[in-house]
Amino acid sequence: MVREVIWTDPAWDDLDAAAQYIARDSEFYAAALVQEAHEAAVSLADFAERGQTVPECGDETIRELLVKPYRLVYKLTEKHVFIVAFIHGAQRLWRI
Repeated sequence: MVREVIWTDPAWDDLDAAAQYIARDSEFYAAALVQEAHEAAVSLADFAERGQTVPECGDETIRELLVKPYRLVYKLTEKHVFIVAFIHGAQRLWRI
């Protein structure tokens, strides 16, 4: 089933903050991270269940893909994939 992928504002802010942080040392790697995150999110339209369940949530509809060293966290609904956070792998998820 094809789902619509929607980035939430907080997730965009997370990605932007990560890119800005990396860009202080390398604009190339910052752009590569944004591209990889975008591609991972787009892939969820067709393969949304492929991500693992977020351990600290215990909810099958809250999943994540690893975009090393970051976690692309998303919520599944029947017709949508909502990207809810883009956090460093060392961080715990605190919002849904």
